[in-house]
Amino acid sequence: MSEEEKIEEVVSEEVKEETAAEATETEEDVTEEVVTKLPAKKQRNRKKNVETQEAKPESEWKEQVVQISRVTKVVKGGKKLSFRAVVIVGNMKGQVGVGCAKAAEVIIAIQKAIADGRKNLITVPIFKTTIPHPIVGRSGAGKVMLRPASQGTGIIAGGAVRPVLELAGIENILTKSQGSKSPLNAAYATIDALKSLRMFSDVAKKRGLTMAELLN
Repeated sequence: MSEEEKIEEVVSEEVKEETAAEATETEEDVTEEVVTKLPAKKQRNRKKNVETQEAKPESEWKEQVVQISRVTKVVKGGKKLSFRAVVIVGNMKGQVGVGCAKAAEVIIAIQKAIADGRKNLITVPIFKTTIPHPIVGRSGAGKVMLRPASQGTGIIAGGAVRPVLELAGIENILTKSQGSKSPLNAAYATIDALKSLRMFSDVAKKRGLTMAELLN
């Protein structure tokens, strides 16, 4: 390739960059002109929407869908089909809840279950990264046993028990599920166990003892 051809290529690239920059500038100018032509009330509303979108923080709450099942209801005209969603809601800082809801569509059922889970939040007492003492929770025919674990053990759990413990913020724990294999029963049994936990300091205060007297 000769030097003239190289020069022409460089010039053509520079021209393309300048035209692209001018195009973006013209687009911004056009949008500004359109905004300025809007009424004052709409301009204020537009600015508020932009500010809220920029200042909107990320939600600390996390959701995890555990089960979506089809359910039927026998009515006069036949069978009515709908969906049931079981969702775990938590902030991984000691608050967790289980939501269950039904709807004709899956998305609506999940949204209703999330709202139900946020209404039924509980506060979990966490000792370091585990629970303060062993506990057993029950729901229907399901039973879940929780035991404290040392650092580095992780969450030894499965099924619907695991997401409940993860979203509660527990990092090390040993569990065992017995009885019913229903994810909803397992989730409710785990919530029942976590709700029954008590810190040693709270028990000592309630009994009117010091920590040394309680341990002895």
